[in-house]
Parts: sequence; structure tokens; C-alpha cells
Amino acid sequence: MSADERKKRIEEYLQKAEFASLEELSAHVGVSVSTVRRDLTALEAAGNVKRTHGGARIVNPPTDEFAFSARDTQQLEEKEAIGRAAAALIQPNQSIIVDAGTTAYHVARHLVDKAQMMVTNSLPVANLFASAAKVEVVVSGGIIYPRLGVLVGPLAVETFTKMHADVAIMGAGGLTMEGVTNSHALLIEIQRAMIRAVQHVILCVDHTKLGRRSIMPLCDLGAVGTVVTDSRAPAELVAALRARGVRVEVADPIETPTGKPPDRDPREPRQSFPATRPV
Repeated sequence: MSADERKKRIEEYLQKAEFASLEELSAHVGVSVSTVRRDLTALEAAGNVKRTHGGARIVNPPTDEFAFSARDTQQLEEKEAIGRAAAALIQPNQSIIVDAGTTAYHVARHLVDKAQMMVTNSLPVANLFASAAKVEVVVSGGIIYPRLGVLVGPLAVETFTKMHADVAIMGAGGLTMEGVTNSHALLIEIQRAMIRAVQHVILCVDHTKLGRRSIMPLCDLGAVGTVVTDSRAPAELVAALRARGVRVEVADPIETPTGKPPDRDPREPRQSFPATRPV
């Protein structure tokens, strides 16, 4: 592979992933990390990428599909319902890791008066708890990625590698019987570190993610303790997940005449999950 072909492949990969580590790019194009560094220097000089600590990101992402503000408007009522149902599973005094996705954010909204200890790499979640005096919030290190409202990179991974918590509230780009996937390469290693740091993973995914396979594999079903989804989830897949031993909670969307989620959920809280299981 010529240098030009290699740089083209690196740029195309970053267009899809938006961010990647040096090691990830090295494996993708089959050359050493030092060679990748030289290629990134050339691509940065051309204005196509921006080098970061331990990796690189694309300068002009092709769309706003992954931007936090854009994603948070999609399946809003389902996310709100999932957020309430997932938050009801959290027991008092449990330590919680919260992922940086929009669905996880909706779970966090309902933990303000319940959580005592939380770790996150999400700037919106951290801001949500900025005035919550009773909650101790640990924010990971890392590089601020504004479009996603997230801290990424080796320092973020290291934070969760050193943490131990009871529960992780996580989102994903896709869930099938083959496992869990995500559409953002820059989040994969962070999410894997989150999974290793906890006893129980609550995966929060709306119906559009079920039966869908995203670009990057995250984990197999054995790492997931509970899936929380909405009432439009495919019944066959829900049954198959339960048959595989995955607990599935189905939350009905909560609607009001205005089409906006209400301030309070009139339904009875769901039963908390039983004793946690290793992942």
C-alpha cells in the first residue's frame, strides 16, 4: 500500500469514526504507530485532520448525525420513558457510572434526587449535577469533544480502568443476538472500561437500536445484565434476549397532550434489579 493510499484510508476511517487512537489506525492500515504519526502529520498539514493526544480526529465531520443536540431530539418520548424505567432500577447507596449517550442522559435526569456517587465522561450529565449538593460526581479526564459533549481519549479510558462501581448506565448504537455494537469508535474503549469497572450493566436502547448492527463491536450479551427499551421493541427479539438470560424491561412511552414528557411519572416504580452479577 502506497503512502497516498494509506492516508486516504486513514482519512476515510476518521470520516466514519470521527476519532481514533494511534493504535486503532495502525491496525486499520497495517503499519507501525510511528508511520501513522507521519501520515497524520501530513493530513493535518493539509487541513483534513487534527492530531490529538494519542490519536486524531476529523476536522469537518460529514453530518451532524452524532451531535448530542441533534440526537437528543430523536425518539425523545421513548428515551424519557426508558430513563424513568432505568432510574427506578437503581437501589439506594449504589455507585453509578453513566455513559455519554443521550439515552443515558435521560436516565441521569431521574437520578438527581436518588444517586449519591456517580462517575461520568458526559459533560451534559456533569452539568446536570453541578448544583446537586447531595451527589458526589467524578468527571473523567480526557479531551473535550464538543459535538458529542463527551470526554474521550486515553485519559478517559484510564479513569474508568481505575474505578469500581455497582452499576453502569450505558447506551449503544445497536443490539442483536450477536452482541452490542456502537457507531463511534472513539467511545468503544471507554465503554469497555466502564463494563469492566462495574458489577451490573444496564443497557438503555430504544426500539430503533434493536436488531441493528453498528460499525464497532462493543461486547457480547454476557456482559449485559439488564436491557431497558420501549414498547415498540420487536417482541421476537425481546423474547430471544430473555431466553438467553438477559433481563429485559419494556417501558411504555409517556405522552401528554402537548407531546412533551411530563414532569412526573404517575406510574408505580419498577422493582429494582436483584443482586448484581459479574460481567
